[in-house]
Amino acid sequence: MSGHSKWSNIQGRKNAQDAKRGKIFQKLSREVYMAAKAGGLDPALNPALRLAVDKAKAANMPNDNIDRAIKKADSSAENANYDEITYEGYGPGGVAILVHTLTDNRNRTATNVRVAFSRNGGSLGETGSVNYLFDRKGYIAIERTDLAVDEDQMFEDVLEAGAEDLLVSPEVFEIYTAPDEFVKVREWLEKAGFTLAQAELTMVPQTTVPLTEEQQAQLERLVDKLEDDDDVSEVFTSAE
Repeated sequence: MSGHSKWSNIQGRKNAQDAKRGKIFQKLSREVYMAAKAGGLDPALNPALRLAVDKAKAANMPNDNIDRAIKKADSSAENANYDEITYEGYGPGGVAILVHTLTDNRNRTATNVRVAFSRNGGSLGETGSVNYLFDRKGYIAIERTDLAVDEDQMFEDVLEAGAEDLLVSPEVFEIYTAPDEFVKVREWLEKAGFTLAQAELTMVPQTTVPLTEEQQAQLERLVDKLEDDDDVSEVFTSAE
């Protein structure tokens, strides 16, 4: 993983996300709905739905909201048609940016993403321009507070579970897996009694780009603007 830690970025954006909780729940409901519509209503038989539900619960989304989104997918009257589209571009300092969207209006989404880039020091690229700079990985974080497991034991445990890599800091164990091993590793750790602070499929940059304070502030404004858009599901960057 080249020492790449997601945890500091996750924690650094938590307060900002808390302030947008209503909009976040709306996006998560759409993801749950799409997963249920595509693969069935039972999370035990639909891995994509299980991931979407887990993601929603990690954001403290009420169970009633999750249940409504699943039931909506079972309604024959529901005719919404969403497309998953990824936009690629560059931000301040040459940082690579991936923007995953879920939209029922391609023109609206394309315009909004393009404007967000152009007004915040970025430039939208062609398909394939930066995607190759990221790897799809499973990511699991386990906070070390009151955890009676040392680094050597955790390393042995995650290897036994089938993980690819372990990144250690004083605050957290960060575990990376191949995408098709993610569910197995997560379930193994849960059965072993570990509490997972974060568990998701994500995009990990192969290399990271250092930024000045000014560039970092500009990038944060760009990412905030993208995440404010109702159609944007996730934003990934190669910032250090």
